[in-house]
Amino acid sequence: MNPETGAPPPKTSSELAQLNTDLAVDRTVMAADRSLMAWVRTALSMISFGFTIYKIIEGLQHEAAHTIKAEMPRDVGLFLTGLGTVAMVMGTIEYWLRLKHLRENKKMRTLQPSLVMALIMSVAGLFIFVGIAFKLL
Repeated sequence: MNPETGAPPPKTSSELAQLNTDLAVDRTVMAADRSLMAWVRTALSMISFGFTIYKIIEGLQHEAAHTIKAEMPRDVGLFLTGLGTVAMVMGTIEYWLRLKHLRENKKMRTLQPSLVMALIMSVAGLFIFVGIAFKLL
């Protein structure tokens, strides 16, 4: 502390460089979190839309049995929930690899909240896909 002004002593150039590096890593982690949450949003939309379409077409199938093929609700639901689940897994892997690369330079926690959400979404998508595939839902 400077006794005259009460201000902390000026930072050295190496301290400033380290601070800038730390802040850059933090910004990169936040950008990766935003990207993963975009993957979650997209996957959730596809999975829920696939499940909804499956249930709607399944309900209409009883009324219009001659126009809707027996496999159509299952196929549409499987396609969309499968696509959403694959998108979620791809986004999770991309995020994990990005954090793994960043952990080489800076120590940070492994379990980020967005990663936990992505893992939950991946498992939920898989269960919905299996449920539609075996007509459990």
